[in-house]
Amino acid sequence: MAIPPLQAFASDLNRYRALVDQGLNELGWSFAQPAGLYAPMDYFMSLGGKRLRPTLCLMACEMAGGKAQTALPQALALELFHNFTLLHDDIMDESPLRRGQPTVHLRYGLNSAILSGDALLIEAYNRMVQAKPELMPDLVKEFNRVALQVCQGQQMDMDFQNREEVGLSEYREMIGLKTAVLLGSSLKIGAMMGGASATDAQA
Repeated sequence: MAIPPLQAFASDLNRYRALVDQGLNELGWSFAQPAGLYAPMDYFMSLGGKRLRPTLCLMACEMAGGKAQTALPQALALELFHNFTLLHDDIMDESPLRRGQPTVHLRYGLNSAILSGDALLIEAYNRMVQAKPELMPDLVKEFNRVALQVCQGQQMDMDFQNREEVGLSEYREMIGLKTAVLLGSSLKIGAMMGGASATDAQA
């Protein structure tokens, strides 16, 4: 008997999530030294999340004809980068809570939070380049493009806080830069890892 499409899709999502969770659990930061750097990173990653970006990456890889495991380093890179942006966003917004728990800068101090966020970004790049040599230039170029656009979106968000009015088109641009570009790039990078051409991956 054939598996209903929605049931099959849900099964795939659970499989992708399990791969991502396993990869994150194997980061090995719980006892890494210096603890002042790695404990905040381990704490922040343990707060959970939807893991949407890495899931999209793995899904796109398989849709392009590859195996999800092939794109796991890149999927983890996207999740680490996303969490780097959240950690620094909490600092800039002076947020007291993240996912119902104390933010890193309140629990570990501002300086450790900044440094741990920087380390998350570096760890993201370390995983993004775990690919065939011929793919690395395009992967890094895409990752750099998105990273810069996310920073642009964050700056727009901060600028808006000092203005009395914000136009709808400006707000949409900010949301696109802060959120949508990384979601789209997760699909593109996954497709690239699955063997899609540059044109198909962009589509």
